[in-house]
Amino acid sequence: MIEKAMRYRLTNKSTVGFLLTLLFCSSFISFAVAFGGIKYVHQRSACRSDRKNCQLLSPKKLLMSKDSDSEGKNKSQTNGDNFFRKFELFDNVVDEKQLSQKEKARLRRLEVEEGEMRRQKQVRKDAVLYFALFGLQFLPIINELFPFVGLFYFLGMACITVYVAARQETIDTSELINEKNALFAPIGASISLLTIYTFLKFGIDPTNAYTIIVTVFGALSVSDIGVPILRNLCPTEFYETRVPIPSKLANVLEIEPFLPLDGLITLFIGVISSIYYWLPTAMTQKFIISNIIAWSIAMVSLGSISFGSFQTAAILLSGLFLYDVYFVYFSDAMMTVATKVEAPIKFIYPNLSSNVQDYPFSVLGLGDVVVPGLFVRFMNQVDKALKPEKVSYLNVASVAYFVALSVCFYVNKVTNSGQPALFFLDPTLIGSALVASNVNGQFQDVWIYREEKESTNKVKR
Repeated sequence: MIEKAMRYRLTNKSTVGFLLTLLFCSSFISFAVAFGGIKYVHQRSACRSDRKNCQLLSPKKLLMSKDSDSEGKNKSQTNGDNFFRKFELFDNVVDEKQLSQKEKARLRRLEVEEGEMRRQKQVRKDAVLYFALFGLQFLPIINELFPFVGLFYFLGMACITVYVAARQETIDTSELINEKNALFAPIGASISLLTIYTFLKFGIDPTNAYTIIVTVFGALSVSDIGVPILRNLCPTEFYETRVPIPSKLANVLEIEPFLPLDGLITLFIGVISSIYYWLPTAMTQKFIISNIIAWSIAMVSLGSISFGSFQTAAILLSGLFLYDVYFVYFSDAMMTVATKVEAPIKFIYPNLSSNVQDYPFSVLGLGDVVVPGLFVRFMNQVDKALKPEKVSYLNVASVAYFVALSVCFYVNKVTNSGQPALFFLDPTLIGSALVASNVNGQFQDVWIYREEKESTNKVKR
């Protein structure tokens, strides 16, 4: 949702509370991200060393070396042999299991490295767009000189993010959404929104708990998205470097005693970004950090989920269309939650309007980037599968997103009130895709297109 916001003031009481929660939150974030992040970074390590297997000396040989003349002792030895044969069989099963785990680890290692190379190559292809995203962060410098610079910031951040995310490579296959999930997603979103809204109405502020979860995930997202970017900025020797860690820590985390340097650096940047976000300073002094975390979450989300089929996309976008319209035009729930719950789940930009009272930012909700972005990314998959001859579905969807979002901002400016962005975006995206499919003579193919789970795109007839 896009909404006008009102001027923000940080009271002395809230500052004290913020300082107290900062002590707990910083410790929690550092521990959670360090523990989960180290395993996450290790997963992307390009090589792993073989551990030395610890073997126990079986006492079977000692029993067999002893001679006994008595029948009872011979019987005991035979029973002992049978007993230790069972342990021999068990040892063989364990060895096979260890070998299987090592083989799986080796295959996973190769898969991760191949995926990282693809991600690095794609970032290099889109280098100009990534530099554009970086340049947008300097627009606040000229904010007071050009009153409409905030509009360019939002359009640039949203449109470039959607296009880059649609083209990005991922290591793992995206999770496919089925029709049932798409049908119930708006209901789940409504329940979540109303739950937070109810808490706020009864004086219970869930901001801190909610922000802890978001910033932890944000730190990991910055780490993940930062790896291919850092690899393109540094020489090969840099990202092939491995950093040793204590063997005891490696045993606790069940990983090898070293980690990739590039992953550790990006994880460190992610943790520092999250901690900086928690500093008790005015949001006007750290909104860029908030936007960077939100951008990283959007990129990871867009690479982790896929609509799977055009019909699923149509169902989900239609449901969220109704959800956005109702909670913006017929309820104050969306406006209340968006302005009262401060977390890096939205793009914000300083608002210089004279009629602003309580919140100093204009807001573009992350859902208005991720939901349409999933559709744009899906149309890129359609491009690869159907190979249209006349117009690209990805380009058509990207232009449709830009036009619809521009219209939404225009209406927002004219009416001076919050607008449900999905009201403009969803019909434009679906309609433009159907028009493009008709131009390409692939209307039926697009309508019944279904992405396979094994990353093979086929058209089911």
